[in-house]
Amino acid sequence: MKGDCIQILVIGAGPAGMMAAIKAAESGAEVAVLEKNHLCGRKLAITGKGRCNITNTKPWAEFATHVHPRSNFVRSAFYNFSNKATIEYLNSIGLETVVSQGDRVFPSSMKAFDVVDALVDRMNALGVKLISDADLLAVSAEGNQFNCTYNDLSSPRSIKTEKISSTALIIATGGLSYPSTGSNGRGYDIAASFGHSVTRCYPSLVALLPKNYDCSLYDVELKNVGIKLYVGRDLVQSDMGDLTFTEDGIEGSLGFRVSRKAVNALENGSSVELVIDLKPAVPLPELRERVKREVSSFKWDVPLINDARLKKVLRRFMPAEMIEPFFRMSKGLTVNTLPERLKEWRFPIAKHAGYRRAVVTAGGVSLDEVIPKTMQSRLNKGLFFAGEVLDLDGDTGGYNIQMAISTGALAGQSAAKYVSTL
Repeated sequence: MKGDCIQILVIGAGPAGMMAAIKAAESGAEVAVLEKNHLCGRKLAITGKGRCNITNTKPWAEFATHVHPRSNFVRSAFYNFSNKATIEYLNSIGLETVVSQGDRVFPSSMKAFDVVDALVDRMNALGVKLISDADLLAVSAEGNQFNCTYNDLSSPRSIKTEKISSTALIIATGGLSYPSTGSNGRGYDIAASFGHSVTRCYPSLVALLPKNYDCSLYDVELKNVGIKLYVGRDLVQSDMGDLTFTEDGIEGSLGFRVSRKAVNALENGSSVELVIDLKPAVPLPELRERVKREVSSFKWDVPLINDARLKKVLRRFMPAEMIEPFFRMSKGLTVNTLPERLKEWRFPIAKHAGYRRAVVTAGGVSLDEVIPKTMQSRLNKGLFFAGEVLDLDGDTGGYNIQMAISTGALAGQSAAKYVSTL
C-alpha cells in the first residue's frame, strides 16, 4: 500500500464533483478526484436521452419553486454560481450551448458526452489528478487529515489497495438513481460515519406503473394534457404538460413532475391514483356539445351507437393508437359518458419503477448539518458536500444538474479557502 497526500480530495466525478474540482483548482488548490468508474460523468452522459439538459434560464424566484424540499438552502450556491454563470462558463471553456423547448439549455451538439468532455478537459488543463477505477473502501479522519483507502481496479488481474490523504474532503458521490452508472449510495455511508444524519431516500422523477397496465399504450405520447394526483381521496397535485406511456409506466415531463409525491405516498402505504384530462382546455359543458356535433356529423341512419361506431367517434378526440386501450379501460363507455371519461381517465398506480430508472434520488444528507453558504459540514471541519448526495432534488428541466453544478462550485471554492487558511 502506498500513500499520497493532497490538499483537496473530491469523491465522485459527476457534475458536482467535476465542478468542485475545477473551482478548487482555479482557486489555487492542489486537487485529486476519486472516481469509481473508468470514465467521468457516466450518469451525466445519459441524461436528457443523451442530449443533457444542462440547466434552464429561469430567474431564481421561479427556479426555486422547482427545488425540493428546501429551496432556500440552495440560494447561496445559486447566486454564487447561477444558471447564467454556468452557461457563460461552459461557453468559455469551449462548449457551445443552445436554448431549446422554451428555456432549457443543451449543448449545441445535443450530445451529453460533449458536456462531460468539456469538464474533463478543463480538469486536465488545471492539473487535477484524476484517479479512476477506484473502489472506495474506507474514509476516516485523523487530526486535520482525511484518509481514504480504495482498491485500484484499473488492472482487474492485479487489484491493488491504495491510500490517499487530504486536508479537505468533498463528498460528491451522487445518490442511488441509475445504479448501472455506479450510483450505490456510498456517500450516505461516508456521511453517517462522520456523524451526519441521512434522511429517508426514495426515487424521484421516475415512471409510475398503473394497475393492470395495458401494454398497447407503450410509446404513446400525449401533448398538453392535464393530470391530477390523488393520494387516498385527497387531491395533492395538479399540473399540465406532456407525458409518455412506456414499458415502465407513465413518465415524460408531466409524469415525472408528479412522481415525487406519488412515490413518497406509495412507500408510505397510501393508495395513489393519476387522473388524466385529455382535453384540459375544453370545459366539460363545451366538450359535451362537441361530442354531440361529432356524432351528428357521421349522419348515421340508425341512431344506435355500437362499439364500432363509438370507436369512430373516439378518432376525433385522440390518437388512433390510443383508441383500443382507452376503450378497454373505460368500462361501460357510451356517447353520453364519453365527455366525462375524456376529462377523467383514471389510472390507479400499483408501484414505481424504482432506482433503476429514476432520474434523481430524493432524500440524503440532512441539510440541517451543512452550512449553505459554504457547503461545509457543521460537524466536521474540512468536510464538504455537493450534489445529489444532499437532501436536495428538483423537477425535470435542468434543475438537478444546475444544483449539482452550483453546490459543487461553492464546495470547491470553500474547500480551497479552507485549506489556504491552515
